[in-house]
Amino acid sequence: MLAHTLNFTTLALFALVALVTIATPGPTVLLALANGARYGVRRSLPGMLGAVSSDFVLVGSVALGLGAVLAASEFWFSVVKWIGVAYLTWLGIRMLRSKGGLDLSRAMVESEDVAPSRIFAKSFLVAVTNPKGYLFCSALLPQFINAAEPQWPQYAAISLVFAGLDFSVMLGYAIIGARAVSLLRQRAVLWLDRSCGAILLALAGTMAFYRRSGN
Repeated sequence: MLAHTLNFTTLALFALVALVTIATPGPTVLLALANGARYGVRRSLPGMLGAVSSDFVLVGSVALGLGAVLAASEFWFSVVKWIGVAYLTWLGIRMLRSKGGLDLSRAMVESEDVAPSRIFAKSFLVAVTNPKGYLFCSALLPQFINAAEPQWPQYAAISLVFAGLDFSVMLGYAIIGARAVSLLRQRAVLWLDRSCGAILLALAGTMAFYRRSGN
């Protein structure tokens, strides 16, 4: 049982640290905010599931030691980093060029044509190509793992808590985005898209200059 290898106090402490980290605005929560404004909460759910899927990849990579590889290898760290920079830049530019909020009726019709798989893939790729996530999880997660006990059940418990918190936070952001549309009406989607686009470009710039701690 998971309870035998990871006690409630340890899990609660991890949940608190993870919640603070997840709630801090980053690329995936910004996408949840923008998706909520453009598509509504229900249709933005695939994006949340995409980000949650990346959580399992991140935690699994730490369990397998892949996070340590990125921390030790300048080449592979740079590969992941520049893929993430390029994708965030592309998303940011697209959002800055958005015209979605000028005609909400047209925007809602266009949103029906967006495949859920595209919304899923967008959030998944944003999260899984961020090298900070791997390094952060590599530094944080082992502190909550009891090395004397089987580790996979512990990582499984941590990944479930992490994914649950991530989903809850993104759901909250999506609801805020959806409410912003109803409150701000005609220009809401346009304003949110361009604001999120500008922040994504800023995050891409920050990621471009990010270095491993050993450098």
